[in-house]
Amino acid sequence: MNHLLEVRDVEKDFARPSSFLGRRSHPVLAVAGVSFSIEAGTTFGLVGESGSGKTTLARMCLGLLRPTAGTIRFMDRDLFSRDQQRSRALGAEIGAIFQDPSSSLNPRKRVREILSVPLRLHGMSPTGTQQRIAELLDAVSLTPAERYLDRFPHELSGGQRQRVVIARAIALRPRLIVADEPVSALDMSIRAQILKTLAELKTKYRLTYLYITHDLGVVRSLCDQVGVMYLGKLVEVTPVDKLYARPLHPYTRLLLEANPIPRPTQARARVRVLIKGEIPSPANPPGGCRFHPRCPVAVARCAHERPGIANVDGTLVSCHLYK
Repeated sequence: MNHLLEVRDVEKDFARPSSFLGRRSHPVLAVAGVSFSIEAGTTFGLVGESGSGKTTLARMCLGLLRPTAGTIRFMDRDLFSRDQQRSRALGAEIGAIFQDPSSSLNPRKRVREILSVPLRLHGMSPTGTQQRIAELLDAVSLTPAERYLDRFPHELSGGQRQRVVIARAIALRPRLIVADEPVSALDMSIRAQILKTLAELKTKYRLTYLYITHDLGVVRSLCDQVGVMYLGKLVEVTPVDKLYARPLHPYTRLLLEANPIPRPTQARARVRVLIKGEIPSPANPPGGCRFHPRCPVAVARCAHERPGIANVDGTLVSCHLYK
């Protein structure tokens, strides 16, 4: 298989400050042994509740955080190579779209300046830069370009700001885009438009996406493969059609139960089983299976024995039910 991105046994811990009594605190393990791969030209969706480690994992895949353990290989090369020149070249192949477009853009720079920075840093001529900026604005449906070039971010709507962020992400023609909840801060009416733009850009530029979200409705419309993350670990990795046809892990089933149904008659007829409690702190995770305190089908061994990874008809699932 043509794996563009390979994540193997990746961990990330963060040191906590010592207590006022002088006692040393244990580090917080935000990502705990995660492995997956993304084939070129596909979209891998990473889903889970807030606090599950999705954003930390995304930042490592962008090269913004170094893993404590494990490896991340992009285009079959170590993303954290000590060769700074090679690392910078790899960085140009990965674009980023963050959740809040307002905080992603420099409020003191106009759109033309925002889009010109990555182009100039990588040696593009002034004439080529202006031509490329016009192409980018056209690609994200901000036309005519002259209307937007000299605007500051506060002069744009939320959807327009996110389109500028997307334009910047594809400026250097990357192979991979890491999108961390790119539509969650937008109005419902704008979300569908942005998702349509992302789908069109994927086809036009042959992009590969790592798409982080908590919205399973978005996953169904955009993703090919899905990884379900809970408290720093992947509990299920499966093709998107299997996720909806036959979810295996109890956590995945409960996430699907919590997903809204657009048809009122079906929504009223559904008997919903909600996830109990809140996600525990990664500073003090439960022993055994990390989901067992909230799991409706947990058995005694779940509290003290970590489940392995089982392959069930092409779905990788971490649960004692399948051992």
